Amino acid sequence: PPVIKPQRAALTVAVIDHLLPTSMALLPTSNGVAYQPDGQGLPPAKPWPTWVRITLFVVCYACLQALYGQCAGTGVERFFLQTIGSHPAAAVIDGLQPDLSARAIGTRIVALSGGGINIANGCEGTDLYILLISAFACVALPWRARLLGLGLGLSLAFALNLTRIVVLFHAYRTDQAWFNTLHTIVAPVLLVLFILLYFHAWLHYCANPEKTAA
Repeated sequence: PPVIKPQRAALTVAVIDHLLPTSMALLPTSNGVAYQPDGQGLPPAKPWPTWVRITLFVVCYACLQALYGQCAGTGVERFFLQTIGSHPAAAVIDGLQPDLSARAIGTRIVALSGGGINIANGCEGTDLYILLISAFACVALPWRARLLGLGLGLSLAFALNLTRIVVLFHAYRTDQAWFNTLHTIVAPVLLVLFILLYFHAWLHYCANPEKTAA
C-alpha cells in the first residue's frame, strides 16, 4: 500500500504569514497593539506586539515538530498513527461500507476484497494539532477561552484528519491518479484552511467581551 506523506513546508509558511496578522485585526488595540479584553475593559499593561507573537508561533511550531520527530518508533507515535489514526478510520469505513470488511493492521487499513493505504508520519494529523497548539500559545486570550478554543480545535482537527483518511482510502480504490493529487496537494491545503478559518472564527467570537464573559 502507498505511504501518505503530505507536503508541509509551503503550508507552514502560508500559516506563519497569514494566521496571526489576519486574526489580530479582529481584536481591540492599545497604542496600535492588539489585545484581548480581560472583562474589565482595560488592556494589558504591556501587550506583546504582533512580531513577538509571530516569532513565538514559529519557535513553538518548530520545537513541537522537532520534539515529535524524536518520538519515532515510540508509543507516542503509535498513538497518533494507530490509536487515533488507522483504527478509528477503519471503524468508520467499516461502518459506512460493511461489505468491504475494512480492518486496521498496525498503521495499515486494508479491505477484504483488496486494496488499502498505510498511514505514515505526516498523515496522522500532528501537523494540525501542532499548528493549533502553537497558535493558541501565543495569542492574547484569557486562559479559559484559550483552553476551550484549543480543545474544540483539536477535536475539529481529529475529525478533519479522520475524514481525510477515509476519503483517501476510497480514492485509492477507485482512482489512483486522483489519489496522488488528493493526498499530496488538495487534502493538506484544505485541512490547513479549515483550521485557519476555525482559529479566525474563534478570535472573532472572543473579540466580543459579552460572549466571553457569559
